[in-house]
Amino acid sequence: MFNLARRMASTITRLHSGERSSQVVIHNGTVYLSGQVASDPTVGVQDQTRDCLKKIEGLLAEANSDKHNLLSATIYLRDMKDFAAMNEVWNAWVKDVPKPVRACVNAELARRELLVEVCMIAAEKPKL
Repeated sequence: MFNLARRMASTITRLHSGERSSQVVIHNGTVYLSGQVASDPTVGVQDQTRDCLKKIEGLLAEANSDKHNLLSATIYLRDMKDFAAMNEVWNAWVKDVPKPVRACVNAELARRELLVEVCMIAAEKPKL
């Protein structure tokens, strides 16, 4: 049993690990991203959403993936009144790619000034 657990653990790759979590975990060809928030929380929901998605693109690239390989997205909004504005940015971002499954929920985020947080799961690009 110990050897099996050890072998399984060795197939997990973690990127940008900190005290609490990793920004990226890769296992069996699936890329899991932690929640991404805006670097500048003083801007509006559209700019915060753009920043989250830009960070996601960078992390996906590091993990041998991209937005063409998205599987699932979870979007947390501080206030659902921002739903339409966030969707304008989201729709432009996914316009030319296969759409992932998606949930958008109202949430009390870690800091009051944060308006949106995005979590993503993607597949790795096929190895050639």
